[in-house]
Amino acid sequence: MDIYDAIRNRFSVRAYEDRDIEDDKLTRVLDAGRLAPSARNSQNWKFVVVRDRPTRRKLAEASEQPFIAQAPVVIAVVTLDPDGKMHCGVPVGPVDCAIAIDHMALTAVAEGLGTCWIGHFDQKKCCDILGVPDSAGIIELLPVGYPDASPGAKKRKDLDEVVCWERFS
Repeated sequence: MDIYDAIRNRFSVRAYEDRDIEDDKLTRVLDAGRLAPSARNSQNWKFVVVRDRPTRRKLAEASEQPFIAQAPVVIAVVTLDPDGKMHCGVPVGPVDCAIAIDHMALTAVAEGLGTCWIGHFDQKKCCDILGVPDSAGIIELLPVGYPDASPGAKKRKDLDEVVCWERFS
């Protein structure tokens, strides 16, 4: 599958088949995150891979989103630099981790898997569940698995609604 197909076919999966992910597929998803660019090539992240069912249930409860526990894998994407800022003043951790997450999400699609970016979770509870130290922070949870449903066509704005030429308009 080429990158454009992966982008077109990606959707937020909120129902997963009761089926394990093959190790080689999961490794390719994780490696795509590792290969993502980061500010100063610092790679100030960790990917906490959770396969344990009781731990996935705890993360689902701390997120108030039961479907997370259905996924055979949940990846917690953790920044090791939660207070760092780029020269422009934008926080570096969320930006770097978002690039890695998107690399993983698109690779998952290419592997026949689905994901859902989860930003609604209790940071303290999830950090405690996963043993993430106070010096770091979870940016997103990424459930990964085989989708149990296919959505209809995605509605997106037209290109001319989101692109400005030369100056903001």
